[in-house]
Amino acid sequence: MFFYLSKTINFLAMPLVVVCLLWIISRLIRNAKWKKRLAISGLCLLLILSNDFITNEVALLWEPAATPYNQITKKYKLGILLTGVTKGNMQPDDRVYFQRGADRVTHTLQLYKLGIIEKILVSGGSGSITQRQKQEADEIADALKLMGVPEEDILIENQTRNTHESAVAVKAMLQNHYQPTDCLLITSAYHMRRSLACYKKVDWTCDTFTCDFLSHERRFTPDVLLVPRADAITIWTTMVREWVGMVAYKISGYI
Repeated sequence: MFFYLSKTINFLAMPLVVVCLLWIISRLIRNAKWKKRLAISGLCLLLILSNDFITNEVALLWEPAATPYNQITKKYKLGILLTGVTKGNMQPDDRVYFQRGADRVTHTLQLYKLGIIEKILVSGGSGSITQRQKQEADEIADALKLMGVPEEDILIENQTRNTHESAVAVKAMLQNHYQPTDCLLITSAYHMRRSLACYKKVDWTCDTFTCDFLSHERRFTPDVLLVPRADAITIWTTMVREWVGMVAYKISGYI
């Protein structure tokens, strides 16, 4: 029930959905004062959401900073790579289709090639309501093999649907063979706070490595300050979805 409820709440909380609802309600109600207020509120919200400077400042506050590879002095037995970066049920099905977040995979590969992690555990089945022909962890494992990672250095957990389930399953899978200090948790910067909180909740607190940043270097050019950008709205959608997830996880006792 929580899984389906969270998907519904995520949809209703999407910024563009809120803007559209404000405009729809402004057209339906008869009160002239509120009709005008709602229409203006929708327009102002859209301008804020599409402003690159405001969006980037919020993303910079939310995302943990990146760690240069040359500043990582510790070696880890295992890198825990969280999924959420491939497109399921695409045709032809003889290849892996990546979407935004592929940095999770490529940066994990770099960590492996640099000798910072000895093995890779890919954790995650499918976070989609619809069925996938192949679980995401299996797809990413296939991609890692194509990239030159030996099969014996890849572990797979492919049954979980969200970050909470991943933390529970990964601990159960590793606790007889590894310690939390042996592991490096790898996921997108916007997703790291919730991921680490889930792993702390099950008493498997790892060091972390963030990638796939929504934010960029702060700039004060006219295009950033004044020109509306569609991708700014996409970033807000991702962040709002993450914040809703944090609240839902807190209420459910997952963090």
